[in-house]
Amino acid sequence: MKEQKSIPVSKVARATKFVTTGIKVSGNYIKHYARKAMNEDVTREDLHNDNATDIYETLSTLKGSALKVAQMMSMDRSVLPKAYVDRFQMSQYSAPPLSGPLVVQTFKKFFGESPSQLFDSFDLKANNAASIGQVHVGFKNGKKLAVKVQYPGIAESISADLKMVKPFAVRLMGLNEADVNRYMGEVETKLLEETDYVLELRRSQEISQACSGIDNVYFPEYYPELSCNRIITMDWLDGLHLKEFLATNPTQETRDSIGQALWDFYELQIHTLKQVHADPHPGNFLMQPDGRLGIIDFGCVKEIEDSFYFEYFSLINPQNMADEELTIKLFYKLEFIYENDSQKDVDFFVPIFKYMIGLLGKPFHQETFDFGDDEYFQSIYDFADKLGKMKEIREQKVARGSKDSLYINRTYFGLYSILNQLKARVNTHSVFKELEYVA
Repeated sequence: MKEQKSIPVSKVARATKFVTTGIKVSGNYIKHYARKAMNEDVTREDLHNDNATDIYETLSTLKGSALKVAQMMSMDRSVLPKAYVDRFQMSQYSAPPLSGPLVVQTFKKFFGESPSQLFDSFDLKANNAASIGQVHVGFKNGKKLAVKVQYPGIAESISADLKMVKPFAVRLMGLNEADVNRYMGEVETKLLEETDYVLELRRSQEISQACSGIDNVYFPEYYPELSCNRIITMDWLDGLHLKEFLATNPTQETRDSIGQALWDFYELQIHTLKQVHADPHPGNFLMQPDGRLGIIDFGCVKEIEDSFYFEYFSLINPQNMADEELTIKLFYKLEFIYENDSQKDVDFFVPIFKYMIGLLGKPFHQETFDFGDDEYFQSIYDFADKLGKMKEIREQKVARGSKDSLYINRTYFGLYSILNQLKARVNTHSVFKELEYVA
């Protein structure tokens, strides 16, 4: 892939890229309707493909929060048309990398030395590049190391980028503007944390140590002396990313082993540590033929407050779902419904949220769940599609759901998606099934 020699860092330069893309997208609409007039077989999917290509090209050049938001949305196939999902998933592995001279500049700025002075050898050509940074291979004292280098200017551009991304999310991708406004602060906070590599280093060491006893899970060792607030150095982990792993046609036993390791990793974080690796896209996991799972990148971690934890997981408990009065109380606490809602609103939303929670909580309601059940996942996509077409939902001016649920829901959607692709059968019996909530 062609290297990128610079990143637009000023507000004017980045805004210009967005405006140019907006003009291209408008042109795509004009071309689409012109083609449609000449040929009735032209589909909306053709328009989505053109728009997705142009938007991804801009976001991959800008990198940072703009590209990260695209990556986040690509994890949920119920939100975006397939063309956007396919294109935006590229940001998980293969954004255009920065050129070697820019990498050397970053090292000299923070260490006062070039990478060739710090390491026995260092490959200036990136091994992979994503939204916030890119990874290089280095060697020191006989060890192969992964060195993650953050793109310059990314941390400083987050707030401005999110303001520019918002119109694309609202108008192009059919997202609710109230939801975008409500959760923008939570997204901005997490993105700022992701650019703080000192914080990421601490969390990486703490969570990997706490989870080191989980069967079939392994982590890299981290090196603080070769890390700073824009560079992290860790052991190089061998393994295959999800698509590469599936291409080897692994046995069901191996799929189940990795699926169970992944599930247990998240269960321990959520229910014991009360903080969770909230970026479960396939690029953060490495899979071995013997059923082991390597885990990297703790840049996005959601800390879970006790009150939210008990309310959220008590709601999923099927025994509590049978208690109508308790369910309503939990809906108020989790901001699915509000005190100033009319009775008509309450009567409309309560059945919808009860069905949604029952559907998404299904894996927790039995000892073992087969994530290879495509009918189950299709029912989720069908339900999301149905909601998107409901006039009452589209015209909502109030966002529904606590902002704290944003990254927890994202975590479970990402986890479910990977387990579905693995076709893994997992023992899902969880500690929260024993919770009793008193409202």
